[in-house]
Amino acid sequence: MPRRLTIKDAYLENRLFLNRLVVAVAGILVFVIGLTARLVYLQVAGHEHYSSLSKNNRVKISPLPPTRGLIYDRNGEILAENVTTYSLEIIPEQVDDLERTLLSLKTLLNIDDEEIESFRTLKRRSKSFASIPLLLRMNEDELARFSVRRLHFPGVEIHARLVRKYPHADLMSHVIGYVGRINEDELKSIDAAVYQGTNHIGKIGIEKSYETVLHGTAGYEEIETNAQGRLIHTIGNVSPTPGADLHLSLDIHLQKTAYDALAEYTGAVVAIEPDTGNVLVFASKPGFDPNPFVYGIPKKDYAALQSSPDRPLFNRALHGVYPPGSTVKPFIGLAGLEVGATDRGRRTYCPGFYRLPNSSHRYRDWRKGGHGSVDLKTAIIQSCDVYFYDLAHDMGITRLSGFLARFGFGTRTGIDLTGEKSGLLPSPEWKRRIRNQPWYPGETLITGIGQGFFQVTTLQLAKATAIMANRGRAVSPRLVTRIVHHDHSIITVQPDASDVPLGAANVDSIIEAMIDVVHGARGTARKISEGIDYRIAGKTGTAQVFTVKQQESYKESQVDKKLRDHALFVAFAPADRPRIAISVIVENGGHGGSVAAPIAGLVIKQYLANKSS
Repeated sequence: MPRRLTIKDAYLENRLFLNRLVVAVAGILVFVIGLTARLVYLQVAGHEHYSSLSKNNRVKISPLPPTRGLIYDRNGEILAENVTTYSLEIIPEQVDDLERTLLSLKTLLNIDDEEIESFRTLKRRSKSFASIPLLLRMNEDELARFSVRRLHFPGVEIHARLVRKYPHADLMSHVIGYVGRINEDELKSIDAAVYQGTNHIGKIGIEKSYETVLHGTAGYEEIETNAQGRLIHTIGNVSPTPGADLHLSLDIHLQKTAYDALAEYTGAVVAIEPDTGNVLVFASKPGFDPNPFVYGIPKKDYAALQSSPDRPLFNRALHGVYPPGSTVKPFIGLAGLEVGATDRGRRTYCPGFYRLPNSSHRYRDWRKGGHGSVDLKTAIIQSCDVYFYDLAHDMGITRLSGFLARFGFGTRTGIDLTGEKSGLLPSPEWKRRIRNQPWYPGETLITGIGQGFFQVTTLQLAKATAIMANRGRAVSPRLVTRIVHHDHSIITVQPDASDVPLGAANVDSIIEAMIDVVHGARGTARKISEGIDYRIAGKTGTAQVFTVKQQESYKESQVDKKLRDHALFVAFAPADRPRIAISVIVENGGHGGSVAAPIAGLVIKQYLANKSS
């Protein structure tokens, strides 16, 4: 059978081929254009973004904590320093059996359970390859014991760290304060970037008030890491800026004199330079050792401090409020002269008690038999209560409170410490607002002798006394006088100052009376005038802790020590050109003249002797 011939359509085949070729070329062109566009975007538009991502995958930023600034007293003696200590630290991922290692270290170094629990807490918050401290402060014996067996503890290393140290311990604890580990509440309020790499922050005192100045600025280093985030090598770094050093107005030797003079008593002493506001002494006794707080004080030790009946954690100079007692009589006498309620010649008869008109209630004088007829000067020298009952009644509480407010009573002094108490200057408005009760005339009388609702701090009394010494010039007390930065630039701190308008003759009359309190034959503080060639102006005070009923008498020997009267004294010297103003409050000390005044006398004499030499 013959073969059939197939006739090919060359034109149709060529056209089909060309169509396929066009589609293929078009597809290739679209792909090339898309690829080119993507490359352009990655190389140009997205370069910075993807370069950053790449770098972040390769480079980690590790913070470098700054060195905390130092604190000095006025003579350059160090009050807070940084010392090198050695810590035992563990990298968990390098330890095969962590619990067994912890048990072995506990036995070897006598590590207590509290420190091990702290380590576990830190471990839960850290990376497995991070170095976590177990023992923060190793002594020489611990260092030696661990060094001998170091090869048996892979992943456990000793690191040198700078930590805070307070060489004067309890002597300066309330004013310098301390640093401690940053807690959860503080983490919510601080700038996390600023505190990267820092574990401690100021808790109280100067350490807290000047935290931002003392802390400094953190640096950082760029570390190249592998895919697991482990260190390969350091690429570069920016050094941290150290915190500034603080120079205080305090004199550590004067502070020790005041602290030691309180002896077995609890209380506070504050001394100020009247013309500058510089605080010379800021003592609160008892104090406490702040150094254990830096490392983390054991719970049982902290509980012992909290439960102590002497309350060593309580800052009596800043937070303690007390009735001022007779120490305010010079200010109330000045108020009477200024508002015209009395004059230098006015006399009041003191039979040992005072009665309001149409009242049988007796407001007693401290002297049972009374003082007889007294004028203002005698009333201040002998601390006659009846004279000031009568004067307060004539002035009225509104004028009395208004004048005392000029001397800073009832308001904070403005000292550069946090948490200062404002005390309480009572008034009818205050009682109505706080207690929803009316003001009674008898409350005016006891306010006139510094009792009742009237409360002050030791610091307030010192400032008020400094204003009297300055004849009306009010200067806010300050602790920090100079801030020295790492580049040696210095900031000198200038205190705030203002004037209290007072009649010069009236102020002179009150100061003459205060001089006789110390130097007069019948002065209540005459013992401290011995052995000096200058004059001290002062005023003693005794503040009741509880009220004695009308038919009862106060006998110190029969009263529990914690219920005895507080002893107070305020003074400035030399009286004609004051260089120091001081207030002393001795809790349950009894008598201002015999207990508080000698403490002030020691501080005044030492300070002026040093100034003279």
